Amino acid sequence: MRAIRTPRKGAEPAKYAWQPAPGDLPVMAVLLGHGADFDGSHEAHSHDFPGLAYFETAGGVVRHGRQVRQVEAGDLFVIAPGDVMGQAHRDDLVDARGWGVFFTADALGPDTPGAHLAWRTHPLLFPFVHGGATGALRLKVPVERRAEWTTRVEALHEELVQRPDGYREAVSAHLTLLLVGVSRLAADVVGDLRENAEPLLAEVFDVIERRYPEPLSLREVAAAVSISPGHLTSTVRKRTGRTVQEWITERRMVQARRLLAGTDLPIGDIGRQVGIPDAGYFARTFGKLHGMSPTRWRRFNHLNGR
Repeated sequence: MRAIRTPRKGAEPAKYAWQPAPGDLPVMAVLLGHGADFDGSHEAHSHDFPGLAYFETAGGVVRHGRQVRQVEAGDLFVIAPGDVMGQAHRDDLVDARGWGVFFTADALGPDTPGAHLAWRTHPLLFPFVHGGATGALRLKVPVERRAEWTTRVEALHEELVQRPDGYREAVSAHLTLLLVGVSRLAADVVGDLRENAEPLLAEVFDVIERRYPEPLSLREVAAAVSISPGHLTSTVRKRTGRTVQEWITERRMVQARRLLAGTDLPIGDIGRQVGIPDAGYFARTFGKLHGMSPTRWRRFNHLNGR
């Protein structure tokens, strides 16, 4: 997995997009803390994919949005796509030790909604739907469960690094159990997250989720939610850092990857199934976002047993 920095627009924070590597699982686990390979020393930014930051020990600070939080043992930060993480410094996590887990919805199987705000109805993903304006959700892992959390993330990391036989199934199982734990911790404090603090965005993403397999334009989405295209454009970009059309394309590419990896459908048929009936345009769009043609992507993923 690579996180690719996209060009900044004006004073907006940097944005990082998941760059899928052919054949790789869309899951990563990294150490967090002073001296770790991933020590948080970078600019203010957001991701287009969800993540968790779990800390076994206290120490240092985590910056998200405009807040600076002292890290306590058992802290669990639920980072939604679009959440802004503040500019970090190398000594922010001195004395702290923890893990970051990042993934895409693809990791949870082919029936997982691909549009972010459609996740509010998913039993494992609803904690990641809280809107970029609120900052990362902070939960607390009970003392008696912390050793179990550490063991689970370490096991996930080992499977990803060692890749023994059956590691894909093991990674899926470990990630699912982690997200079950998150959803249970969030149940008492999230409240109305399933309805989302951003009802307009939730409605927009519902339209995308239902209608991405057919031709779908900004004007059609705007008409479906009864606002002007201009208002919709500014609202979605402000809240998520992407345009409506970029979200439509992202949803289509999620489904395209699933079909390429899991079926033998011709490339043109896959394009039609994801709302892009022009096979050439589908191939160009896929290649621009993935750095390779759909045919090559399929070959890599079939070779890697996905």
